[in-house]
Amino acid sequence: MDWLIRLLLLLSIAGLHTVYCDTNGQDAGALLSLMNEWQNTPPSWGKSNDPCDTWEGVRCSNSRVTSLKLSTMGLKGTLNGDIGQLTALQSLDLSYNPNITGPLTPTIGNLKQLTILILMGCSFSGNIPKELGNIPKLYYIALNSNKFTGSIPASLGSLSQLYWLDLADNQLSGTLPVSTGSSPGLDMLINTKHFHFNKNQLSGSIPEQLFNSSMTLIHVLFDNNRFTGNIPESLGSVQTLEVLRLDKNVLTGSVPSLKNLTSVNELNLANNQLSGPLPDLSGMSALNYVDLSNNIFAPSLVPKWMSQLQTLTVLAIEAGGIEGQLPTQLFSFPQLQQVLLKDNNLSGSLNLGNNISPPLQLIDLQNNNITGVSLGSAYLNTLILVGNPACSSRIVNDNYCRLQQQPTKAYSTSLASCGSRSCPTDQSLSPQCNCAYPYQGQLVFRAPFFRDLTNSTTFQSLETKLWQKLSIAPGTVSLQSPYFDNDNYLEVQLQLFPTSGQYFNRSEIQRIGFDLSNQTFNPPHIFGPYFFIASPYPFPGVGIYAFQQKKRAERAMELSKPFASWAPSGNDTDGAPQLKGARWFSYDDLKKSTNNFSNYNEIGSGGYGKVYRGILPTGQIVAIKRAQQGSMQGGREFKTEIELLSRVHHKNLVGLVGFCFEQGEQMLVYEFVPNGTLRDSLKGKFCVEESAADRPTMSELVKEIETILQNDGINTNTTSASSSATDFGITKGAPRHPYNDPLPKKDISSNAFEYSGGISFSAKVEPK
Repeated sequence: MDWLIRLLLLLSIAGLHTVYCDTNGQDAGALLSLMNEWQNTPPSWGKSNDPCDTWEGVRCSNSRVTSLKLSTMGLKGTLNGDIGQLTALQSLDLSYNPNITGPLTPTIGNLKQLTILILMGCSFSGNIPKELGNIPKLYYIALNSNKFTGSIPASLGSLSQLYWLDLADNQLSGTLPVSTGSSPGLDMLINTKHFHFNKNQLSGSIPEQLFNSSMTLIHVLFDNNRFTGNIPESLGSVQTLEVLRLDKNVLTGSVPSLKNLTSVNELNLANNQLSGPLPDLSGMSALNYVDLSNNIFAPSLVPKWMSQLQTLTVLAIEAGGIEGQLPTQLFSFPQLQQVLLKDNNLSGSLNLGNNISPPLQLIDLQNNNITGVSLGSAYLNTLILVGNPACSSRIVNDNYCRLQQQPTKAYSTSLASCGSRSCPTDQSLSPQCNCAYPYQGQLVFRAPFFRDLTNSTTFQSLETKLWQKLSIAPGTVSLQSPYFDNDNYLEVQLQLFPTSGQYFNRSEIQRIGFDLSNQTFNPPHIFGPYFFIASPYPFPGVGIYAFQQKKRAERAMELSKPFASWAPSGNDTDGAPQLKGARWFSYDDLKKSTNNFSNYNEIGSGGYGKVYRGILPTGQIVAIKRAQQGSMQGGREFKTEIELLSRVHHKNLVGLVGFCFEQGEQMLVYEFVPNGTLRDSLKGKFCVEESAADRPTMSELVKEIETILQNDGINTNTTSASSSATDFGITKGAPRHPYNDPLPKKDISSNAFEYSGGISFSAKVEPK
């Protein structure tokens, strides 16, 4: 049949001059080929013989296709080589179609008129084709959040007009290419404003040649890679820089002079192996956010710039080797929100002064040598002095001498005016109190200049900018559940509601998707660089709604049946699990909540499987533990585990929200807890010493755990559940902690979702 399809295509292309009224024959043939390659193309495709006239997402000029905007259309398939036939194409946007897979065809290099290439949020794999360097007018490249591998092609250095280069959140490896006598390199991109290479596997040193004073870069995002060697001195010559993130690499050596970077708002060099003296930041008068934590800087006195940088919002230098007394002036900086200086050697008496900055929410000075505290005017927010002599001598308030939870009531768009109104499970309630199908997804800010998630003014300014710049009505924007992830990115769940009716039409989705993917929308400056990953949109269709309603009814009937096939004849007790507050989720429910189990939403993994962050239609953030093939239990064992976990309730254990047992999948859905609980409490009693003599004995540790649990109490409905909850996985059949593999573990060094069930002890008992 393949030969017949090809023959029909050739015949149709040959006769296009008589069949297609406005569309160039070559372009029409290319679009026809793409239509046959893809599933879920817009309904208007193929209904007309003239793509330029009626096909959604297609824009033409003088009979040539100049724009293909198909954001969030649910397309499935590959981008075949026929895309190279659209030689007049200027803009190609396939963003947020996670089922577009396979390699990016080298024929993309034939599109000599292309200025905008947006493929973010798809599932492209393989190498980035070097042929991209053959497109002289390329101005905007967004290939982030795919599965690209291999190295960054040196040919990109030939794109002299390039403004935006985003290759983040892929699996790219190798070194950064710079020019040689015979080859271009990234150092030639003097008109490029954005180098977004974060969250890859790039390695080697950052070349000294990469940066020069002719560059106009404003964002250098190299965090979460494997870079080694020194920070190049040439970086200090790029005076246009506003955001510099080199954190979470393996960089070594001294920090070069950065005093000429007077426009930098965010500087993050944390979690490397940088040495030498603490860098001098005295000339960087625009700094809002500074993080130099967890390096191996030489011990040094508190630097003078700590009392000079009036623009600071966050100062983080944990384990920075700082000695001496903190300057009182620091706490009066007008924008200051957080001071994070634990694990240093600060000494003397802490004096906050009488002019404490009103936004200041957190001062974390754990494990220093502070001997006293003078609060001056009343300071009612969080101050942590655990591990300081001032606590041992009991001369300060006990509240400051234990770990304290930060306020968790982050901003969310208010629905208070809607009263008790609710919507069907597949719809959401808008701020205007209408039930509709929102265009939604994750809005991720890579370097915000603030840390206060409770400030309504900050987030309301973002809401206003969104409806203004996206040309939608006021009151149709909802922001929910903002939080900072482990990479210090600010994630916000965004919902955009149609101005009228329950649905956006396809043209509106294509337009909004393009505005968010190509940075037409500019957030308020304090939010910094961002990207957006959209969830699939449930477009209406003929008969679809009735079909969905029928399927929902069928699923409701099936809620008690996932385990029926394992029930012995005549014994109903081995059928549906007896749950206490947990619910059943379909596979499609959880697939949608995790954006098709995207790599971006992966927050943990192990021998059992992977853990994903998901957002339910209600806006609740959950952690979804998905078993991999080979680690799944039998139906009866899985049911027993669900029943046990649904009965265990304790403030130091995450709660079970529900489960999925469908389409050969076993998944457990838990509350999402971004902060540690019991493990953090234990670390406050024992910040884990290298020397065995300084560690508590096993009996002391077990006794302390028992005391904590007895004081807190455990709310369970069965004796077996209670005993298994306190056994910490020692008793056979006891519930494991949801975010980790079954015990025992080799160590407890990982900081990704380690709670009580994740604690394990060495088989070798050391004396105290």
